Amino acid sequence: MDSKVKYLLSLQSIRDRAKVVGEAAKAGNLTHFDLHEDKLDDVADFVTGVIKRDFGPDRFDTIPPHGRWQHFEVGGVARVADMMQEWKKAGCDDVELTRRLIDLFFVSVLLDAGAGDHWRYVEPGTDKTYERSEGIAVASLYMFKALAYTSDKEGGVPKVDGKGLEQLTTEALTAGFQVSEKNPMLGVDSRAGLLRSLGKSLLTHPDVFGAEGRPGNLVDHMLKTAGDSSELDILIFWDVLQTLLIPIWPQDRTTVNGFPIGDAWPLSTLQKQSPSSDSADHIQPFHKLTQWLTYSLMVPFQRVLGKQWVNAGSLTALPEYRNGGLFVDLGVLSLKPATLERGLKASGQALPLFDAGDDVIVEWRAMTLVLIDILYKKILEKMEGGVSLSMAQVLEAGTWKSGREVAAQRRPETKSSPIIIKSDGTVF
Repeated sequence: MDSKVKYLLSLQSIRDRAKVVGEAAKAGNLTHFDLHEDKLDDVADFVTGVIKRDFGPDRFDTIPPHGRWQHFEVGGVARVADMMQEWKKAGCDDVELTRRLIDLFFVSVLLDAGAGDHWRYVEPGTDKTYERSEGIAVASLYMFKALAYTSDKEGGVPKVDGKGLEQLTTEALTAGFQVSEKNPMLGVDSRAGLLRSLGKSLLTHPDVFGAEGRPGNLVDHMLKTAGDSSELDILIFWDVLQTLLIPIWPQDRTTVNGFPIGDAWPLSTLQKQSPSSDSADHIQPFHKLTQWLTYSLMVPFQRVLGKQWVNAGSLTALPEYRNGGLFVDLGVLSLKPATLERGLKASGQALPLFDAGDDVIVEWRAMTLVLIDILYKKILEKMEGGVSLSMAQVLEAGTWKSGREVAAQRRPETKSSPIIIKSDGTVF
């Protein structure tokens, strides 16, 4: 593999490049945003307040790491725990339990790009309605239990396999997610296409995922790499996921020397900061969905198998609209007038609109990474009594939740981000 491609696929490259953008911000050299550093302490106070409100004074150790598991429990319903109990009664051991959770989480996370402001999901057998990430989680769970992602319909076992995903139609996903003209969801066709591509990729890696192309077989692969150790390595895990997932992303994404590099985009700010004429040196990687998947898949290994992860600090904050929107809504970042005007013209409404790959959005996402790393340190300083929180816990109980709450306060009808992203359902 080309050395520059290998680097841009790595976790290290995400922070490396974002740091360059952060330096440009401090010097006032961002292309689309102005940075107001004096507002950062206010954001730290706000986020710390949310964490203490929900978990203080003595329950900080119960904050779960940011991951998909919590979304399945929306409404206070222990859907995953109940399902696991059923599986145990049917004779599943812990390894098979973990395989099934990995199957479910894998598909659910890859479906978890922004659904839009108008989509809702009514849970079958109830009158409960859910939206956004939690709605997608519950919908994907019911499809999983209905054997929608496996080719083995006769076995009655909820799982995921390559052929089942390859055969998944847009119509099936539309029906499973209750999408209609009156209940629209962004990028349904793209989401279904992504899962079909995942099925194909799973089947091309039988050394990890078995002949059936089952995501859950990743459990056996990782346990094998660990040997007798109780520790698993995030960097090994990351390489496996990148090898599997890079081929499935839309074909119009950025390439370097003919190689696709996924959620990584050219950025004018990097070009201005770098003397290099090589376009590969001006690309900002994010790999957001792969990182969200990594955070989510880590949890079953920990909770069910009692494994610990090393090198987890290599993962970054997630550069998405809740974390990023927090800094716009609370005044740390503001769009420059010309950029704001362009976005408002595109939307024709009160909030600016840009494509996911627009230079504005790429710069916003890079600054989100920079600012959350700074914010993380400030939050830890504000936690009394020697309380220590991981980045994954701060994302879960702090920044992501705060971004959502501020959005709901300021835009109660839509709860949307302060900057609207035209999504195809495969980035955010």
